[in-house]
Amino acid sequence: MSNRRDFLKTTLLATSALAVVPRISRSATPFTGSVPGNVGARVVSTWDFGVPANQAAWSVLGPGGKPLDAVETGVQVPESDLHNHSVGRAGYPDRDGKVTLDASIMDGDGRCGAVAALEHIGHPIKVARKVMENTPHVLLVGDGALEFALQQGFTKENLLTPESEKAWHEWLKQSSYKPVANSENIDYHHAQQSLGLPGGKNNHDTIGMLAVDANGRLAGACTTSGMAWKMHGRVGDSPIIGAGLYVDNEVGGATSTGVGEEVIRNAGSFLVVELMRQGRSPQEACEEAVRRIVKKRPDGAKDLQVGFLALRRDGECGAYAIQKGFTYAVCDAHKQDLLLASPSVYQTTFT
Repeated sequence: MSNRRDFLKTTLLATSALAVVPRISRSATPFTGSVPGNVGARVVSTWDFGVPANQAAWSVLGPGGKPLDAVETGVQVPESDLHNHSVGRAGYPDRDGKVTLDASIMDGDGRCGAVAALEHIGHPIKVARKVMENTPHVLLVGDGALEFALQQGFTKENLLTPESEKAWHEWLKQSSYKPVANSENIDYHHAQQSLGLPGGKNNHDTIGMLAVDANGRLAGACTTSGMAWKMHGRVGDSPIIGAGLYVDNEVGGATSTGVGEEVIRNAGSFLVVELMRQGRSPQEACEEAVRRIVKKRPDGAKDLQVGFLALRRDGECGAYAIQKGFTYAVCDAHKQDLLLASPSVYQTTFT
């Protein structure tokens, strides 16, 4: 137990240090195929803020740590980032002004844990791991999840930051109770400039992270504050094992980002892993999963974003999205800050 506590203390300090590093504007390299594997250990994650998150995870995985510990450490970076309004303690609230967080974590051996609609706890990923390790359950929600977290020693806090509260009051003036797809990072003081493409770098949600060690053992984590201005009690795909996250040591792992309802309807991440099991590359599997969503909703898909990221047990990875603008980060012994632009079905926006 002491070694475990020491480990968490050390990695949390590393995470906190990375969380306060000023944001750097990055340019993603366009990419159309799978990133080759057989490079040893590797971490991949969604979006540009996946770069510092990957680096925190690599501080655990690189020296030989467990993939499960690595992903738990890595996703705490955006959970702590007060400039990130789609993940963790600075997330935009629901339409009632309440910040509710969702997260899941999964080991390649099938163990998993998740929380949904969790209030007052800044690191839902840590609670999700406690669910996995200290209960016979997979998913705890709402008041029950909060009660469990407090029993496990977590401290209750107010997650509605002044900036998020101000944005919520601005949103209330619209009297519009229809959540905007992928609106989690909108700056309501510069909304016209920041919205951009659905799923663009200023208009997205969620961090999903996957890690594999040199022996092919995998783990994944996914955490979000969900769709801004959602109905109270709404839960997306992030805490749903098989939707926002799925990992299998025999094959690989997958995670998703975007409009969670569409991912849930298609059991997206499970589908990607099963397609890899059938022989498709990570890239091909992500493409097939995205195209199934588009096929079912050819008109609606033009106005929403879903992206999948997959990592095979040999380290090969790939991604695909509905809309242009989805980026993903790759970290291994050769390069720790690679950021790639995912290929997509549509190369422009639709209105």
